[in-house]
Amino acid sequence: MIKLKVLGMVVLLLLSSASVILADPPPPPDPGGNPTGGGGGTPVGAPIDGGLGILLAMGAIYGGRKLYIARKDKKEKESTEEDIAEE
Repeated sequence: MIKLKVLGMVVLLLLSSASVILADPPPPPDPGGNPTGGGGGTPVGAPIDGGLGILLAMGAIYGGRKLYIARKDKKEKESTEEDIAEE
């Protein structure tokens, strides 16, 4: 039970910190033009949240399923042990 609480707290911490992890905005353009030559527009910040949100959701689903199966197996094992004890 304690492991489950610790795991829940770790997941909550990771989910709450995921909103803080954002890409930096692009720097402001130079006021004097582009002295280095070359061309192109200003670079755009890379989005991180799209893939991270999907990854966290998939991990939560996977963990929930594993927990469900573990509890189901534990119940079946306990009921089997009770049936054997009654005989």
